[in-house]
Amino acid sequence: MSLFSAMPADAIFLDRKDPLKPLGTCSRHAIELDGMSWPSVEHYFHGMKFSQEALKTRICQASRPAEAARIARNNFLRRRRDWNAVCRTVMTRGMYIKCKTWPEVAQALLDTGDRFLVESDLYDNYWGCGRDQQGHNHYGRVLMNIREKLREEQQA
Repeated sequence: MSLFSAMPADAIFLDRKDPLKPLGTCSRHAIELDGMSWPSVEHYFHGMKFSQEALKTRICQASRPAEAARIARNNFLRRRRDWNAVCRTVMTRGMYIKCKTWPEVAQALLDTGDRFLVESDLYDNYWGCGRDQQGHNHYGRVLMNIREKLREEQQA
């Protein structure tokens, strides 16, 4: 069964890596998390793949999100052993702190209403929908969970 077999017609398709979109991980909305100031959530996400402080710092200081990703890719064998188990938590923390730090990002997420959010990356079956639209869409799910948390906080 496809992830999208019951997807509403008004679903919102996102591009996680678009630096011009506030709900993406590559937008220049700096966050303070885990003792460092990260230029973007993408920097934070790739930095958290490692326990070595020097490598985290190098990733944090990368000039662009794509450079942070490249450094992480080139150090794949040094990655945390528990990365697969914690990567969604890391992404959730980064995006949640981004929303709490930047009210306009939180508002952009809340403005999506109750619509289903889809990371439209054709080549990523984990975070996105993948080419066959049967991917896990974990990024869309992360955003929908954060949206629900922000609503709960508004009501409290």
